[in-house]
Amino acid sequence: MSPRKAAALRDGAQSLREHLIAAAERLISQRGTAGLTVRDIAREAQVADGVLYNHFTGKEELLALALHAHVRSVERELGELPSRAGAGTVEDNLRAYITHGLALHAAILPAFAGLLSRPEVLTLFAGMPNPVGNGLGLRTALTDYLRAEQDLGRLAPEAGAEAAATMIVGACHELVLPHLLWGREPAAFEIPPGYVDDLITTVMNGIAPARTSREPDREPS
Repeated sequence: MSPRKAAALRDGAQSLREHLIAAAERLISQRGTAGLTVRDIAREAQVADGVLYNHFTGKEELLALALHAHVRSVERELGELPSRAGAGTVEDNLRAYITHGLALHAAILPAFAGLLSRPEVLTLFAGMPNPVGNGLGLRTALTDYLRAEQDLGRLAPEAGAEAAATMIVGACHELVLPHLLWGREPAAFEIPPGYVDDLITTVMNGIAPARTSREPDREPS
């Protein structure tokens, strides 16, 4: 272990367990999770390979904790989501959620894709508190925001807030996941022109034709 890192541990800035998680997180951020080995993590942390097993039940636990830390770090870098209903316009706030969601998924999904052959790591991760949206997850955080806007009368009270949030988060997945499955380089990922605006318009206006005041309600046959 280098003198700098040893000093940091002696000063109590990090425990050895935290130091190992941080080292694994750095590697995930730099190169992803595919092919990441215990030796790679030990070298990054500048400790002997066997040290990892003194602080974790196995490589799977360390990877799950490092993945969780990676997602939290990415979200912190993206900044806070709009959460106060009534501030700004609903359209601008939806744009912020969609832009945030696309950037978040583009940054973190490659790490998850690299673990598809390691379901035990993903199972451990799923059992941890949600690292996104202050522990709520992106979809729930957006649902809560939309319901708060409904309470203020800025959205239709009968609208399905959870359905709208699911559609928005699903659109983020849809744009990023095929890109990963086709094996393209991260730099190739781009948001198509008009994608965000079209999604906002669809959420706000729906897809049914506008009804005129003269059009009578149709009785069910």
